[in-house]
Amino acid sequence: MTIKRMDNVLIVVDDLEAVKAFFIELGLALEGQTTVEGPDVGKLVGLGNVKSTIAMLRTPDGQGIELDKFHTPEAVRFGPVETPVNALGLRRVMFAVDGLDDVVARIQAHGAEIIGQMQYGESYRLAYIRGPEGIIVGLAEQLG
Repeated sequence: MTIKRMDNVLIVVDDLEAVKAFFIELGLALEGQTTVEGPDVGKLVGLGNVKSTIAMLRTPDGQGIELDKFHTPEAVRFGPVETPVNALGLRRVMFAVDGLDDVVARIQAHGAEIIGQMQYGESYRLAYIRGPEGIIVGLAEQLG
C-alpha cells in the first residue's frame, strides 16, 4: 500500500483571520496555529527566507484544511480572485452537511456569496459558495 489516508489540503491565504473564521463558521475546528520559519522550512517548500503562519483546521471526521499566510516571501497571486470553477487547478473543497439552507444562511451573513445551487435527483442538494479570497466551497446535503 502506498497511501494510508489524505491528511490535509493546503490553502495559501492573505487574510488568515477572515479565512479561518469562514471555515470555523462552516463547522471546522481550529486544531492549532503557529509560525514557522528558517532554512529547513525553506528547503522543504523550495523557497528561501520563509516565514509563515499556519493554522490547521479539522472537520468532525478528522480531515484537515491547512491555511498558510506567507510573511516572507510574500504570496503571489495568479489570476483573478474570482477565478471561474472551470479554470485549471484546484477549484473547490466539498463538505457534506446537514441543514444546507441553514449553513448557507450562516456563511452568507459572513459575506460569502452563492455561486449556484441544485438538487441532484432525489440524492443530494448541492450549493457552491465563494468565500473570502475567492475560495470556492461545495456543500452537499444527502436527502432521504
